Formats: sequence, C-alpha cells, structure tokens
Amino acid sequence: MQGVRVQDVVVIGAGMAGLLAAAALARDGRTVTLLDRDLLPDVPQPRPGVPQGRQPHLLLHRGLSAVEDLLPGFRDELQAAGAVAVDTGDLAWWGPPGWAPRARQLEVLLASRPLVEHLVRRRVSALPGVRVVAAVRGAGLRRGEEGGPRWWVDTVEAGWADTPDGGPGDADGRHAWPADLVVDASGRASRLPVWLRALGLPAARVEEVDAHVGYATVRVRLPADALGAAGVVLLQQRGRGGGLALPAEGGWWTVTAVGAGALRPPRDLPGLRAYLAGLPDDALARVAAAGAVDGDVASHRQTGNRRHRYDRVRGWPDGLVAVGDALCAFDPVYGQGITVAALEAQALRAADARGDLTAPGGAARLLRECVRLGAVPWRIATGEDRALAGLPGPRSPVSALAGRWIGELTRMAAHGDTVAQAGLSRVYHLVAPPTSLFRPSLLVRGLRARLRGYGPPVPRPALLPVDEADR
Repeated sequence: MQGVRVQDVVVIGAGMAGLLAAAALARDGRTVTLLDRDLLPDVPQPRPGVPQGRQPHLLLHRGLSAVEDLLPGFRDELQAAGAVAVDTGDLAWWGPPGWAPRARQLEVLLASRPLVEHLVRRRVSALPGVRVVAAVRGAGLRRGEEGGPRWWVDTVEAGWADTPDGGPGDADGRHAWPADLVVDASGRASRLPVWLRALGLPAARVEEVDAHVGYATVRVRLPADALGAAGVVLLQQRGRGGGLALPAEGGWWTVTAVGAGALRPPRDLPGLRAYLAGLPDDALARVAAAGAVDGDVASHRQTGNRRHRYDRVRGWPDGLVAVGDALCAFDPVYGQGITVAALEAQALRAADARGDLTAPGGAARLLRECVRLGAVPWRIATGEDRALAGLPGPRSPVSALAGRWIGELTRMAAHGDTVAQAGLSRVYHLVAPPTSLFRPSLLVRGLRARLRGYGPPVPRPALLPVDEADR
C-alpha cells in the first residue's frame, strides 16, 4: 500500500549518517531539512559533535562504493582534495600469528574525517530542496493532527539554556519543523528513546558490548615515501595494546595507540610515545619519532557497541526511522560506521522509490532492513570486543567453529597464504559474506596446510630506512 506523499523530510543530525540519508532522499519538489546542534564549519576542521573527528578514518571498500553510488563523482573529488589511495594489501598488518603477506586486495581512500564530512556536506547542500540548519538541538517529537503534517520536530537553539529535565529552557529559542518523514541520525546522543516513551510506545531493547576501548592519536609530518608500506596496523589483543599509522591529506600521518580497559593509552605525548614503544613491535613508536608532531594528543573513549532494537518494537509509527549510530553504534576502531550508514542510505532510497517510506508498516520494514545490513559488522565488532574484554563468546557450536576457522585462516595468511588473506579482507570490507570463507577451495587449502605444514612465516616488512640498514 502506498503511503502519503513525502513532501517534507526532517533529518536530525548533519553528520555522515544524516548527510547520506539526505542525499538518498533529496529530489525536486521535496524539502529535506538537516538539523544539527553544532555550528558547522565552512572548512574541514573537527567539531564537538564528532568527538572522534581527530582520529584516523578509513572508508571500507564497500562504503566508498556506496557513497559513490549516492554522490556520483565523490571518489574523484575526495582524491583531488588530497585523499591518499591505498591498496589494503600494501598495508603492513601484524596480528598475533605474525605479519600478513603483501598482495593486491582492495582500494580505499585515506583522508581525515573533517575533510570527508566537509566534501559530503558541500555536495549534499547543493542538492535540490536540501537546507542545513545549524546550532539547533532536537527537543521533542510530536504527532501531527488529521489533515496536517504527520510529525512535528521541536528544536531549541543550541545556545539557549536547558532545563534540568533536558527540555528547552527558553521559549524564544524554540522552533517546530513539519515532517511527513523523520530520520533520526543524531548519533550516540540520540533522544529518540525518550521521545518514544513520551509518545506512549514501549521501550526498545538495547544490546551493548563495551570493552572500554580507548585510543590516542598524534599527527606526524612525513614525506610521502617515508615508509616502505602504505600504512602500519598492529592489532590489539587481550592483555596487549595495538595501534596504527595511516596517511591522510596534506602530507600528514595519523599515529594511533589503541588499548582496552586498564590498557587504554595515555593522553599525553611522552606517555603515548612510551606506550607505542611497549607494543609487540616498535614500528609505530619509530614512525611517531620520524617526523614533526603537530598539536597535542587527541584521545577518544566513547567506543562501546550499542544497538537499539527498534525493529522489534510493536506498533512502530509510520514515517519515523533511525539510522547510523542512533540505531546501531559500533566501536569506531573497526571503521564500520560510515559504511553501514551509507548502506542504510541506499536502503532509504530504495524504499522511497517504492513509495514505502510512509506506507503502513513501511518504516518498520526499513528498520528491519537496516538492522540486517548492520548484522555482520555487529558480529565482527562485538566478537572482537568480547575477546578483548574477556567476555563469554557465542554459545552456538556453529559460531564457535567459525571463529576457530577464521583463526586458522589468519594463521595461514601469516605464513604467506595470500588467498586466505584476501578472503578475510573481503569479508572485513563487507564486499563478501562470511559464508565465502567456507568455500571449498579455501577449505582444501586449510587441510593442505595442516597436512603439509604452513611454510615459513611472513618476514617482518622493512618500514623505515633503518630497517633496510639492519638487513
């Protein structure tokens, strides 16, 4: 059944999830209003509403393809602005079994979060009917009356004082926005659970896995060819920290330390240098010392995985959806959030094309689709974080067997099996489903490795000139 004609859309939150949702919904004859509590900068720079903005960012391969689909030409625009094209197979990647082999895999673009968001916001703002309203905070959600808009989104100017219960403190700063469709893309700080309770709806179950991961980052100026690899990744594991070094635009590298619980890295530069030197390999410490450091240490510790099961709420209202971190927030260290938001935006566009967004039950169907799109990343992120925190893993024998097989593939890769490494990479980048890891050819390779031996381990890559001198 077709729903009402979607004429007015209100998107709460003008971060990546909100911008991509707006890109999916913008069309002639429709108004799409993006509301954000921050003063949005005119140039690429960090902002309070994106606390992880100074941390390294990597658009997974499928995420880059999805953004390109929503905003054709974005890939070239991002690269022209200085983003660094990298084949993931050229990264020096270390895990507990050893170093991964270097072989061609998938292309990604590396750039800072402020640059990516700035370019997306500029493109989306130019789309027909899109308006971006900054410095306003969502203060409530009301149903409309018969013959009028389906929803009203109440806002208050972000600079106005708040009352103790979180409501607007001064009526002069208020505004109400009419909407046939409301998209909550306000992130981890979403007020949707409170608003649903005020509407008389049952509370959605919240699933959480928090390993208390924290990371700390510095920017280092290095020549483009300073490293013998496109980047360095040292995977963290239980009882040990990790980190990464990745290039970004402007000749800068971000060097990051990562740790969970009591192993979260310090927030000061001397402490961070010492932490990097104590990792299983000192490569990151030497990268951080190889160039001039810009600014102070940027730390981030809001990393818990949290999923609101709005897809299971009975009587979910039509014309209301949640996307991005407002629906499912992942530990950012795995780089999945923007990709999942882009996939959700594609689902929004498809539902809109079917006329299903405001049809009876259409919003509930879309929420179920969005949860499905995030299911694999959720299993990846929560599985890794459960292991870091020492929490019980899945009880299903199938899941336990899959975990052991992935460990076997990782061991094979550390002994030079580029096919196993490529298979793992394609699943991580959401290009292939996890079932692809069980294709017969890979199973045969695993059996052969068990019977004939794994072969010599992949040697430590030469990352800096001193590495070559030592050989």
